Amino acid sequence: MSHMDSPVGVPAFRNHLPVRVRFGDHTSAAVPEILAEAAVERVLVVTDAGITHFNPAAADALGLLDAAGIRSEIYEKPPGEPTVDMIDAATAALVSSGAQAIVAIGGGSVIDTAKAARLCAQQGMTFRQFLASARSYPEPSLPLLALPTTAGTGSEVSGGAVVSDPEAGTKSGIAHPNLRAQHAIVDPVLTYSCPPATTAFAGVDALAQAIAAVIARSSTPIGDAIALEAVGMISRSLVTACRDGSSRAARSDMACGSMMAGLAMNISDCTAEHALGQAIGGMFDAPHGLTVGLVLVETLEREQAHVPAKLERVADAMGQPAAADADCPRAVAAVRRVLAELDFPVLGSLGVTTEHLDELTGLALQDYFLTESPAPWSAAEVRTAFSRALATTTRGLS
Repeated sequence: MSHMDSPVGVPAFRNHLPVRVRFGDHTSAAVPEILAEAAVERVLVVTDAGITHFNPAAADALGLLDAAGIRSEIYEKPPGEPTVDMIDAATAALVSSGAQAIVAIGGGSVIDTAKAARLCAQQGMTFRQFLASARSYPEPSLPLLALPTTAGTGSEVSGGAVVSDPEAGTKSGIAHPNLRAQHAIVDPVLTYSCPPATTAFAGVDALAQAIAAVIARSSTPIGDAIALEAVGMISRSLVTACRDGSSRAARSDMACGSMMAGLAMNISDCTAEHALGQAIGGMFDAPHGLTVGLVLVETLEREQAHVPAKLERVADAMGQPAAADADCPRAVAAVRRVLAELDFPVLGSLGVTTEHLDELTGLALQDYFLTESPAPWSAAEVRTAFSRALATTTRGLS
């Protein structure tokens, strides 16, 4: 039953979203002005290694800092998702720099690294020490400016960060409103150099977040409104952004849609697709957005029985025509269509076999996001979803 036909009115909810957003082409040029308003003269820049060589717009944005007389120490994060060691290295760089602000320019993993490093530096802890502590999240002492170069996680507006510990084989998610950046500067031009595969993985992650925000137990009317608009923007532009990375309209839709998906996820939550995806990510070294996309159809097939009205709204937002196949719900068909047009990978391509299903099921059952699904999942349901994903050998529209 959707909010619109609820007989008891709108359920109580709380939101905490104090993020200043600047969106639009070339808004990254406003960074020196924002720093000047805060009387900042020295910053730590957290960024992807080698970014100035492959992202001309990012190089231009960093050049503006120098031109404005702002002293920049730079921490270049190595490739891959954030690890404990990367957080500790960024923390050390922040402490030694004497920076008065942090500028994070990169993908979601760079922005997550900046959030966690700021937290650890303020409390004088390593990341492992923070995890072992009482985990307090004080008001940040330094402002964080987040400039995403991918259209994916929405980390620039979220209060979460995910950090992996390769030694322990674990991933730790931390989340609190005080982790958020003070300024999200969302400049679509920064995403133009993002290659097709990264664009696809990040975009499918954003689409999954937006859909999840609508169906999650903790969904709210504010979150629904933002999420459904994000679903529409992403659905109409993701394939074009992958095929023509210089499409101004598609990149703009994706940058705005992914930012809004990040907001919606924070207002609401992620669900089973992230629990199962993160289980895959825990066992196989694969990008986060890829792992989520590998199980998105299969988890939505299961949720259809529990929240059909909500998924009808998702299908409407995706522009899915009236159902021609009674056996395939409209939202599932719409997601299948997007994945087929992207020629998105399948679970078996990672080397997953039936022998891995029990361990994957156990990992997913321990994941918090599973508890946010509209109805509790049984172990058998989780295993079935993985098994159906494994049986998918092609994304072809059949």
